[in-house]
Amino acid sequence: MKTFVVLSLLLASASLVSAASPTAPNVLFMAVDDMNDWVGPLEDDEAALTPNMDKLAASGELFTRAYCASPACNPSRAAILTGFSASTTGIYLNDQPWRKNMPDVVTLPQLFRQNGYRSTGLGKIYHNRYNGDKASWDSYKSFGHGIWPKEPVDPGYPVKGQYDWGPVDAPDNAFGDYNCATAAVEFLSQPQQTPFFLAVGFIRPHLPFFCPPRFFDLYPDDEIIHPEINPNDWDDLPDAGVATAQKFSGPGYNKVKALDGGMDRILKAYRACISFTDEQVGRVLDALQNSPYADNTIVVLWSDHGFHLGEKLRFSKYTLWEESTRVLLVFRVPGVTKSGTVSTRTVSLQDLYPTLAELCNLQNVPPVEGRSLVPLLESPNLDWPYPALTTNFMGNHAVRSEDWRYIRYQDGGEELYDHRNDANEWTNLANDPQFASVIADLSQWLPQHDAPNAPREEDYKHAK
Repeated sequence: MKTFVVLSLLLASASLVSAASPTAPNVLFMAVDDMNDWVGPLEDDEAALTPNMDKLAASGELFTRAYCASPACNPSRAAILTGFSASTTGIYLNDQPWRKNMPDVVTLPQLFRQNGYRSTGLGKIYHNRYNGDKASWDSYKSFGHGIWPKEPVDPGYPVKGQYDWGPVDAPDNAFGDYNCATAAVEFLSQPQQTPFFLAVGFIRPHLPFFCPPRFFDLYPDDEIIHPEINPNDWDDLPDAGVATAQKFSGPGYNKVKALDGGMDRILKAYRACISFTDEQVGRVLDALQNSPYADNTIVVLWSDHGFHLGEKLRFSKYTLWEESTRVLLVFRVPGVTKSGTVSTRTVSLQDLYPTLAELCNLQNVPPVEGRSLVPLLESPNLDWPYPALTTNFMGNHAVRSEDWRYIRYQDGGEELYDHRNDANEWTNLANDPQFASVIADLSQWLPQHDAPNAPREEDYKHAK
């Protein structure tokens, strides 16, 4: 089964072009895994301590309403790096090999290569086993999680593997993200003969929530801030919404809540891991600032999707609600963005592909579904009537405008939230007739077609 034949034919015509001018802007493309909006530029009380991300946002343009294309690693990153949504590609799951299903697609780093850039990947850019896509990189190096204790770190929640959390007293270089930042620092300290596209991907705060103790020390036990919780949050959800909330819920909200101090510990651990990653981001940004490339490098920082930490009565991601979909997005573009600029327009991470292609004047850019954000980088308050679309598994979509979130599930179940009055999404207005026109307007942005699920790894194994 191939879900991408038509688009492959369109993209196959992309050809190599002449080398980029030595004065062409470089790109530092930094990704963070599973980081929700608990960061300084986006939140106040709930935010982790993120001085380096704060500093970057203050030096460029922050998008306060940026949303992922899918609330899971593989489909989100595939959409960002190919420019095509899950409903077009059929990449809805983490075990669907996007390159096997889209052999002719021109990825973002691949496009930079075709335009004479050196394309270097460090850490998690695509999803796990798909990171080393040969067409995308001149060079690529993975670092993984690094340390992974054999025994549970938190004795109060004795589970090994991903659903563990706590401080790990080990040298910084025992953690993969530290080594990833070190490799980026080394790259930026070396002379580069051509313009570069440097992608740096950090894993934390993805589970398990491990990092050095000093980051846990930033959050005193008696000052842990909890998100607002509505114990009756599911009462007005359609059946599909309840099923989504119950599925893929990680360690489980009720299970963690029942632990003695479990909520405090997991909230502290998540924030500590964000602060750990913030330090790595700062190391890379400092290296750039001290390099010859400081004045000619575009910086973009993004997270692939959000994460629930009790909101909507769940942990984990995989939902179409705000906590699972809102992310940090910052651009710093020499000669274009102004320091301390904020745009409140609604944008999608899928817009990164055409935006960077335009900023760098790349040639032979294939047709993609994202929308260039250059107009908003030049005029942050420009009228922008385009909502952001997020897809969670086949046939389930959310349309997020500046004021509204509309969700429609595959079975026709609906949710509608008025973010002007209901930031927590506690009151589903979908069944109220007075909002029928709002639903009709937002429905126009839903995909006209949902591609079937692309083959999974297991399907390819059976086909051999």
